[in-house]
Amino acid sequence: MREQYRTTELTVADLAPEPIEQFTRWFKAVANSPAIHEPNAMVVSTATADGRPSSRTVLLKHYDEAGFVFYTNYSSRKGGELAANPYISLLFPWHPLARQVIVTGRAVRTGRDETVAYFRTRPHGSQLGAWASHQSSVIPSREELLARYEELAARYPEDEQVPVPPEWGGFRVVPDTVEFWQGHENRLHDRLRYVRVEEDGEDAEGGGEGAWRVERLSP
Repeated sequence: MREQYRTTELTVADLAPEPIEQFTRWFKAVANSPAIHEPNAMVVSTATADGRPSSRTVLLKHYDEAGFVFYTNYSSRKGGELAANPYISLLFPWHPLARQVIVTGRAVRTGRDETVAYFRTRPHGSQLGAWASHQSSVIPSREELLARYEELAARYPEDEQVPVPPEWGGFRVVPDTVEFWQGHENRLHDRLRYVRVEEDGEDAEGGGEGAWRVERLSP
């Protein structure tokens, strides 16, 4: 099972000066493409303190020059792994357009005010679901999960504000590298990666101030 990608060449001259601006260009393109379902879906990969990885698909909820934001239960598997090991990778798999974006960096918790502001924008049912689900924990049955939800729905009807669960919040991924991958035929893909550098010219780790350099990777 193999497909020949026939797309336009991606050159360094095509890129924006900053990776977030370049991400915005590509994100607008995929958001307007009927071939892409949930363009903000991304694979989030974390690892335990001793390096055992795990991955799952999460929805990107916000991005800007400071980083990429998603929300979760801090007591979940990914929340626990990030508490022990903040290094993280994001992958946006926009396969119908033969494009991927890969972000590596560190995850930091969003402020509580930012978390509350986002929680208020969620549908009422999703707010209740954040309380009903003790994410990543073992449960005896789906019926028990639904019973918890119905109990919460009775306690907090549609016209009543749902409080934000104390263990629920956001992570901001502060990027160290952002790679833009464009597929081509004969597996001669374009891979252009922004790497954050400090003012002294050394590669930076964990975000902070600094410029970006671009390097081309062999496919």
